[in-house]
Amino acid sequence: MIRLTRRALLLTASAVAVTRTFPAGAQATDAAMEAPLLQLYAGLEAVMKAGRGTPFSQRFDTLAPVVDKVFDLETILKVSVGMRWDTMPPDVRERLLKAFRRFTVATYVANFDKYDGERFQVLPGARDSGSDRIVGTEIVGGNQRLRLDYVMHNGNGVWRVVDVLLDGAISRVAVQRSDFRKILASGEADALIASLKRKIADLSDGALSS
Repeated sequence: MIRLTRRALLLTASAVAVTRTFPAGAQATDAAMEAPLLQLYAGLEAVMKAGRGTPFSQRFDTLAPVVDKVFDLETILKVSVGMRWDTMPPDVRERLLKAFRRFTVATYVANFDKYDGERFQVLPGARDSGSDRIVGTEIVGGNQRLRLDYVMHNGNGVWRVVDVLLDGAISRVAVQRSDFRKILASGEADALIASLKRKIADLSDGALSS
């Protein structure tokens, strides 16, 4: 089941049972941006069908390499942290990125834990956002229809996700940035790392404790 709460969707990018709705004349760029999303959808469908009967850690291990490939997690984290990122020692950045990666994957696994035939529609007409492109999608499940747009960035010829927009406008990174900077305002990076680790433990019901 996808837990289709607005808060959860701000913390995850999501999809299963993909319906392709690109027009026949779609540009090659659209197809290149679609490819990583299809990989994400396939990974999410796999963990959803595995369900809660499969250990959380096993579902985590299934999805983690997909998240690594589809998302530019370092860029997302850097934007979320802000200017303090540049002043952090390399070892601190590495520890923070590790915790953020585990938090991101754990959030997906916790929120996509049962398959109920949900459909995810990729909408035609990717649009520009500066040097990035935005791909529109919808999650359709039961009586719910939610809009999620993916902000895609091309780095060295590879398109990866750098943000997710709920209802086409509410930025996951902006929400995350507010949360992270509040923690950093009253503590060092270790405070944020500790916060992420607590969330990981909660999301996994203790299966991932660090």
